[in-house]
Amino acid sequence: YVCSTWGNNHFKTFDGDVYQFKGTCEYNFVSDCRESYKEFSVHIQRGLNSNKHPEIQYILITTKDFTVYLKPKMAVVDGRMVKMPYYNSGVLIERNDIYTKVHVKFGLTLIWNQEDALMVELDSRFNNHTCGLCGDYNGIPIYNEFIDGGDYNSITFGNLQKINKPNTNCEDPDESQALPSCNMHRHECEMLLTSPAFADCRFRLNLEMYIQACMQDKCACNGHEDSFCLCSTISEYSRQCSHAGGRPTEWRSQNFC
Repeated sequence: YVCSTWGNNHFKTFDGDVYQFKGTCEYNFVSDCRESYKEFSVHIQRGLNSNKHPEIQYILITTKDFTVYLKPKMAVVDGRMVKMPYYNSGVLIERNDIYTKVHVKFGLTLIWNQEDALMVELDSRFNNHTCGLCGDYNGIPIYNEFIDGGDYNSITFGNLQKINKPNTNCEDPDESQALPSCNMHRHECEMLLTSPAFADCRFRLNLEMYIQACMQDKCACNGHEDSFCLCSTISEYSRQCSHAGGRPTEWRSQNFC
């Protein structure tokens, strides 16, 4: 029931597919896409921070009753800046030093670390009714997202989710430039993700998926070691483990992440 994005442009759909998409336009992250009646939409826009790492610049949640616009230290509801915690017409917005959390009573919970990582949990009544970067939520990995009517790669799929805004000129990532595959760093990523701190996580999550994402991060960083390269996927693994009922123990240290 969870869709997420984190770190170096990684996405995990509701159905469990993991892919990378580097677009910096505004995109439909997840929307109710029934023909006759749309209950909500969540749009996101990414950009590069001062360290040249991707992070989410804003999130826009729209329902039939209200709009919520989130930036790292700010929430705007129906055009008015609000203090948090905020509760009105079935929406609760809370913020602490680490997360901004939005809960909407019809069954949507959104958790953002105010930087690179966003997680959306959606009630199962939206099964098979969603579209966007999170996929169609029909329980079948790969099929509808990437094969429907022709083989999509992740860049084609991501570009299809762009929100066209009349006064904004935003370049699509080049669909012919597939992201380079990465076969290095497996040993290091495996050791980190199977460390004793994550003993309670191994059987709750698809470990291989996070090993692959960690390998891609290490390759993309090209030897420029910084905490973003290594820590964003491990942080996501830890968050998803907790969300799945696991209890990761303290894995950060003075010298690591």
